[in-house]
Amino acid sequence: MEEMVGTVTHYFPKIGVAVIMLVDDIANGDEIHIKGTHTDFCQTVTSMQVEHRTIANAVKGQDIGMKVSRNVHEGDVVYRVG
Repeated sequence: MEEMVGTVTHYFPKIGVAVIMLVDDIANGDEIHIKGTHTDFCQTVTSMQVEHRTIANAVKGQDIGMKVSRNVHEGDVVYRVG
């Protein structure tokens, strides 16, 4: 079962970081599925930041930077798996 946790609003390809606007809480260790028109992969959350500070948990309403393992695109949807 998958639950939507956010949407990609920007992507920095040189550093492999996606900016995600959260609609639900998320934490390091969560398994996520990023899906869009040209995107479809799963990964474990390993690194998140807010205002250049590393965090372990993020809450609904935050815009976070997350290290991603593949290219993503604006508008891709982030789901929590499980």
